[in-house]
Amino acid sequence: MDKIFKNESEWKQLLDDESFRVTRLAGTERPYSGKFWDFNEMGSYKCICCGEKLFESTSKFDAGCGWPSFFIPSCEESIEEHEDNSYGMRRTEVRCSKCDAHLGHVFNDGPQPTGLRYCINSASLDFEQDN
Repeated sequence: MDKIFKNESEWKQLLDDESFRVTRLAGTERPYSGKFWDFNEMGSYKCICCGEKLFESTSKFDAGCGWPSFFIPSCEESIEEHEDNSYGMRRTEVRCSKCDAHLGHVFNDGPQPTGLRYCINSASLDFEQDN
């Protein structure tokens, strides 16, 4: 997979302020504020920065946390996981493998079959509806 590299100015031209803050500065949107936390259309969730397919609506579930949650990515190669010890917590950060956008975090308290909860910021996602 070819990586996408842009400088800060180029990302600012492509993204709105909230998406830039979340994806490029590793921010977090307020719970229950993002456009996809209670969105239930059928289709694919893609990276807002580069269009990489990240998650399918069939893996989305209501975790009660206020962010879109998924139990498995579309393809393991579409995301990267990194240790995150910020704010005195020990978490696993999730990033887009194509453009290094911060997406959110993954936790081990999700449903079967994976037991995982990918807790993803709406501001890092775009959606493509199934035809």
